[in-house]
Amino acid sequence: MGGASPSFPSTRPSFVAGMGSPAPAERARAAEVLVRAYWKPVYKYVRLRFQKANEEAKDLTQGFLSQALEKDWLTRFDARRGSFRSFLRLSVEGFVANEEKARGRAKRGGGRSPLALDFDTAEGELSGLEPPAPESVEAWFEAEWRRGLFAAALAELERVLAERGQSARAEVFRRYDLADDGAARPTYAELGRELGLDESAVTNHLSAARRTLREILLARLREETASEEEFRAELRALLGGSWT
Repeated sequence: MGGASPSFPSTRPSFVAGMGSPAPAERARAAEVLVRAYWKPVYKYVRLRFQKANEEAKDLTQGFLSQALEKDWLTRFDARRGSFRSFLRLSVEGFVANEEKARGRAKRGGGRSPLALDFDTAEGELSGLEPPAPESVEAWFEAEWRRGLFAAALAELERVLAERGQSARAEVFRRYDLADDGAARPTYAELGRELGLDESAVTNHLSAARRTLREILLARLREETASEEEFRAELRALLGGSWT
């Protein structure tokens, strides 16, 4: 997407560092990133891994995230011992086990206002999903986070291009790179005829949109990973060794 780059973006520092910041605004930003990036994988993991009903999975997800934000458990994370998502997944498992031992505890964060999470959308995504085999649920948790990362980056790309008034660029990217079926993907010449552009303009729009998406994706990846090592490992997993 857009060619190699000799450096990585330095904006959007990791949310893990932000959670321990003395600045309230930075802590709030970090909390927003944590919830935004991980609430849906956590909810779906609870539903599938523990076979919880919809309402109980909502309660557990709300309770887990509330505890994560209130009790500074992120300070226990050690990047030398594994990835943040492994730490997060094990933390979810421990939380669910503890909740099952104390079912009389107040639900959804112990009485605090619940987080605004779109559970209906997450449940709709699960409804058409073939449940993963028990032995593959952990890998599925990782894949679900990556899927969410790409989806969020694509949504941000749409917003950025709309704000810039680059509707033709957005349409070229949407029609070519997001085509559902590779066999139905139009050629550059066909796109140009349909959109009133010459073929070189189609090529330029597509290249520019891919560069913007790459910038967005790398910035989000850096923000949502816990260390430089994890950032680079995820970069290799997502985009291949040539990007590192």
